[in-house]
Order: sequence, then C-alpha cells, then structure tokens
Amino acid sequence: MAKLNAPGSARNDPAEDAMATVLRAEREAREAIERSKVEASQLAEASRSGARAVAERTERRIRAAVSAFERELAQRLGEIDAEAALIAAPHELGADELSALDRAVRALARELTGARP
Repeated sequence: MAKLNAPGSARNDPAEDAMATVLRAEREAREAIERSKVEASQLAEASRSGARAVAERTERRIRAAVSAFERELAQRLGEIDAEAALIAAPHELGADELSALDRAVRALARELTGARP
C-alpha cells in the first residue's frame, strides 16, 4: 500500500495504476470517436462532392447531346426549306416538255372519250 507522505515516485498503488489505465483508455476512446466522426464527415462530404461531379458531368453530356440534335435538326430543316422553295418556284417548260405534255393530254382525252388512237 502507498504511503501518504511518500514521494511521488514511491506511490505505486495497483489501484491507482488501474485507474490511470482506465482513464487513459477512456481518453484514447474519446479521441478515437472524435477521429471517427471527423473521418465520417470527410467521407460524407467526399461522397456528396462525387455525386455533384457526376450530376454536373451528366448535365454537360445531356446539354451536348441536345445541342448536337438541335444543330442537326436545324440543318435538316434548312435542307427541307430549300427543297420546298425549289419545288414552289415556277418552272418554264421547254419545247420537249410541252410536246410530251401535249401527247399525254391527247392520250388521256382519247381514253376518257373512248376515241380510237
């Protein structure tokens, strides 16, 4: 048993040693819990950051796909409009076309009236 008036180094009571061990283990456990909380917080933030990065990358890819689609659509609509303008423009018939049209009209008239060719 330790003496009350003994110098500090002389006090070596097993109960005090056990108490010091328990207190040290408790302090180390609290420190480990705090480190775990910090680590968990860092992991959660890293996960949120990763999710944000994925969402941003996905948004950029979607915008790029939509933009490419809109460009292609505009090009195709331009081609359709140009073709429609060509179709709508008056066309002067040449002599060969007029002659072919005349023959076709006469043939149709004979067929409709039942006349012999």
